[in-house]
Amino acid sequence: MSVIPSVVTPVFRGRIGCDVRSGHYAVPHRYRLHLALSCPSCLRVAVTHSLLGLQHTLPLTLLPATPDTPGGGYATLRPLYEASAHQYAGPAVAPVLSDGWTGRIVSTHVPDILRDLALRFRGTGPELLPSGRESEIEAIGDLCERSVNRAAQRAGELGLDDLAAHRDPLAVLFAALGRLERRLERQTYVLGDEITAADVHVWVTLLQLDTVHRWHLDAGAMDRVADHPALWAYAQRLAARPVFGRHLDLDGIASRHRAHCRGQEAAGAAMSIVDWRAYRV
Repeated sequence: MSVIPSVVTPVFRGRIGCDVRSGHYAVPHRYRLHLALSCPSCLRVAVTHSLLGLQHTLPLTLLPATPDTPGGGYATLRPLYEASAHQYAGPAVAPVLSDGWTGRIVSTHVPDILRDLALRFRGTGPELLPSGRESEIEAIGDLCERSVNRAAQRAGELGLDDLAAHRDPLAVLFAALGRLERRLERQTYVLGDEITAADVHVWVTLLQLDTVHRWHLDAGAMDRVADHPALWAYAQRLAARPVFGRHLDLDGIASRHRAHCRGQEAAGAAMSIVDWRAYRV
């Protein structure tokens, strides 16, 4: 069953190249990331940025948890958008990778930003996109988005009173969690003994499931979600690392959820599986 909705094509998709001929090439302090940690896509970028040790190479600007303009964007990002696209009329949303030399946006496309951080800037951190593992990392990302995030969202949207209506997306969700559980029962990280970009995606997905989607899943469903001990121990183990824990903005996530939520909350599913506040740095 497909539970993935249509995706809006990002407005800006510039790339960081290898040398000066590319126009955008990796230079310390030339670029800046603009992120709201309450947004899961931004959180993936922030954790990747920290894992790679890019704090002193690629500055980061943190935005409020909820957008501050009627269109769902940020007023502080509006000049970047308008400088980058003539008569731009859409929302000025995050994440943004901007170029300080030109005053324009390089990219708003999360997969491209993450790939360029890992391959072009690199930093002092681990090899997040190891050669030969790209397809596996993409498959894990697809599992997170289609079979966890969107399946959980779809189950909540279909309502709590008609069990038959959300049985299919819940089946997709539990199958995905089971696949991740079996991996983490036998190895430290999703792809083996070394951390990769797949772990960042899975961790942010688990955080979203436990802090946002749980509000729309009943207690029985959340009991089944919690019944993956290796998976949630892994989530806590990563949260205990400062490169993950320092980016936890739980109040911001709650505020963003309240601002965007149109679904019915589920009675009895209010307890988190993980005490995420214990890991904030």
